[in-house]
Amino acid sequence: MEMINRYIYAVTQKLPQSQREDIAIELRGLIEDMLEERSGQGNRRENDVEEILLELGSPRSLADKYRGKKKYIIGPELFDTYILVVKIVLIVISSLIGIVFIIQTILEPMSILDHFIDMIVSAVTELPQAFGWTTFWFAIGELYGGMKQKDLIGKEWKPADLPPIPDEKRQIKRSESIIGIIFYTIIIVFLAFSNEFFGIWVFQDEFNGVVPFLNEQTYGSYLLFIVLIFGSGIIKECLKLVAGEWTYRLAAYTTIVNVVSMAAVLFMISGPDFWNPEFMNQLAEAGVVTAGSETFNTVTMIWNQSTFWILILFIVGLVWDAVDGFIKSRKK
Repeated sequence: MEMINRYIYAVTQKLPQSQREDIAIELRGLIEDMLEERSGQGNRRENDVEEILLELGSPRSLADKYRGKKKYIIGPELFDTYILVVKIVLIVISSLIGIVFIIQTILEPMSILDHFIDMIVSAVTELPQAFGWTTFWFAIGELYGGMKQKDLIGKEWKPADLPPIPDEKRQIKRSESIIGIIFYTIIIVFLAFSNEFFGIWVFQDEFNGVVPFLNEQTYGSYLLFIVLIFGSGIIKECLKLVAGEWTYRLAAYTTIVNVVSMAAVLFMISGPDFWNPEFMNQLAEAGVVTAGSETFNTVTMIWNQSTFWILILFIVGLVWDAVDGFIKSRKK
């Protein structure tokens, strides 16, 4: 029956992934035995199912009995997702640190020792930070879930309160969220720790350096906004990973995250000190373009309009992401 399926789903979702299948089979057998004992094989009534589920208790209390323990920093409901996200973040950051070391060594082989030391320092500082922040946000999620459950204490649980099993049309593929987390992590690490490579690479027989897009003198003051913008993206993908399906609540959360990101982007890239003020002059000095030429004027026009179009594309992307979430939440 539908109510039995919903009850089993609600219980098992609060348990570690490795236990869910076995406990689902065990719980279904227990309910079937209780139904047969109460009403026989052929005379099952909806009231009998509700009475049995009430005897078993709320899904959370029954899940607590199966677990044996009730308090966690990261509880079983989030633990599998937490471990997955931690692995993704640490692997991506470690890979990027290694890639940066290889690139630096290829470009400046005589400074390999300095690059190696930089790699070690980056690993020692960045990996613990990534682990700490990931744990912090999941702990906040665990605390929030606990507070929500605390509000229900004293209220009588009823089988009618069981949430429906997620609709396949609204389900979120884990691969989509994982790809999103990887993408945002790469952007954060690259812009936060390897921004010197973000620009026009100049080669004239050999590597001559990079003409940076960003203002190196003021870049540090914008670093917090960069982490906020793309860190919000990681939070958004984690919310999708935990929820597993589109709901109006999830769509509302992602919209709030998008608004925060949009505000940070508006403040950051519209400032006069964010972009490299000498970009075109440095490009001419590097021999990429000739000052006063038609190519120089064209590139200057593109450079001057880049902030506007980046802003438009970013806003359109975030707005569509929010709208798409609400559209998917309505699917049945």
